[in-house]
This record gives sequence, C-alpha cells and structure tokens, in this order.
Amino acid sequence: MNAHTPNDFRHRFRRPEQATTVRVERAPFSVRTLSSNSLFQGEHEIGIEHHGALYRLKITRQGKLILNK
Repeated sequence: MNAHTPNDFRHRFRRPEQATTVRVERAPFSVRTLSSNSLFQGEHEIGIEHHGALYRLKITRQGKLILNK
C-alpha cells in the first residue's frame, strides 16, 4: 500500500517561472549550402577527410543523415 500523498511529490513538478522573451535582431549571414543529391550522387554513403581523419556520412533507410568517425 502506498503511504504517499499527492503533496509529497509536488516539489518534483514545479513549473518554471514565466520568463520574458527577448528577441535579438541578428544580421543575416551567408552559409554555403549543398543539396544532399549533389553530395551523394546516387550513393548512400560518402567519405569526408577532415584534418587527417576519415568520416563517413550516411543516409539511413529513414532518410536521415548520420556522421561517423
């Protein structure tokens, strides 16, 4: 039998204080963007050499990207 009352667990579920949202205007910056089609060219895995280490970028069956060292 459980001897706890609902008030015993109230401290675990405190709601955070309502924070005031401050928006900061940032200058747009340019990021070089490549399509995955142009990178993979029909393959499901490519190699990326970075500072002497080889990384593998793969497309999963669900269509997500995974980067492994």
